[in-house]
Amino acid sequence: MSIKPFRVEIPESDLRDLRDRLARTRWSGEVPGQGWSRGVPVDYLRGLAEYWADGYDWRAAEARLNELPQFTTEIDGQNIHFAHVRSTREDAIPLMLLHDWPGSFTQFTEVAGPLSEDFHLIVVSMPGVGFSGPLSGPGWNTRRIATAYVELMDRLGYDRYGVQGGGGGADIATETGRRAPEHVIGVHVNGFITFPSDDPADFADLTEGERVRLARLQNFRDDMMGFNVQQSTRPQTLAYGLHDSPVGQLAWITEKFKEWTDPAAELPEDAVGKDALLTNVSVYWFTGTAGSSANLYYENAHDPAAWAPKERGTVPTGVAVALPTDIAIRRYAERDNTVVRWTELERGGNFLSLEQPELFVTDVREFFAKLA
Repeated sequence: MSIKPFRVEIPESDLRDLRDRLARTRWSGEVPGQGWSRGVPVDYLRGLAEYWADGYDWRAAEARLNELPQFTTEIDGQNIHFAHVRSTREDAIPLMLLHDWPGSFTQFTEVAGPLSEDFHLIVVSMPGVGFSGPLSGPGWNTRRIATAYVELMDRLGYDRYGVQGGGGGADIATETGRRAPEHVIGVHVNGFITFPSDDPADFADLTEGERVRLARLQNFRDDMMGFNVQQSTRPQTLAYGLHDSPVGQLAWITEKFKEWTDPAAELPEDAVGKDALLTNVSVYWFTGTAGSSANLYYENAHDPAAWAPKERGTVPTGVAVALPTDIAIRRYAERDNTVVRWTELERGGNFLSLEQPELFVTDVREFFAKLA
């Protein structure tokens, strides 16, 4: 039941080891002229790795992370790391912020200050990711994670609170609302994944924008799910390469930042900033959580209840849709959730709090202002 203070303090020996491994990278060749179509181009990745070794300042990033008061606690046998930023307003709404893979709690550092004007923030590292890792054992699927988060909020003394999540974090956020509707006053999501049913009505009278998002969903299933197949079937095999090679870990995450950020950004760093990207990758590298984070996909893929019909969530839900990338369609979202706010944003992608922090903060504030 104890909650312990935590600081990010990576040993200097780990930094030297990272630089040494980067310097000794055995670089792969590539088929010429393919750009990003077959994965991360070698010239781009080499330049990013060189900057990681010689230009990026981990100690400065570490100091910024430590500006957030951080803690750890054990729930259901699993270490849980979180930042807890109290607002100066005593009547502020407690708000839990949830990331997904391949993000981390670092993606909320830019929005923590503005949001803490109105909310007591609890920024959680997923079990198996970053400073919550490694996984203590099997079985950490979405339902178990959501149950642990309900326990965390109870342990912190919060009886009424909101939850925000993006991507896979959105699934955990809505499940948290199902687990504790008497405590969760609202759920705000972005990067939300919705699926049609077999009912022909699900495909009737779609708007042009909805048809675009439906086609994007099909592309997501067909062309972009290689990572999901690997992580949900053989996460341990994958873990050896990513755990041993920082360039392997860098490529694995950078590819997703390229694919899931606003396509108006030519490169991932144009969407989120090179240092923010490398801070996120560094957290995975220094904590050695490539394998345990991949196992989260395995757990959900092998959870019989994961794809079974769910009871419709009753907690008021707000959905922020980044039009350049998202696949959410309102009628599908409303089938499973009580959607009371639907915002379509002209800019942004899956990592909305990093890509468009002002839009993110505004939408979160406006949603919860009506629920206080």
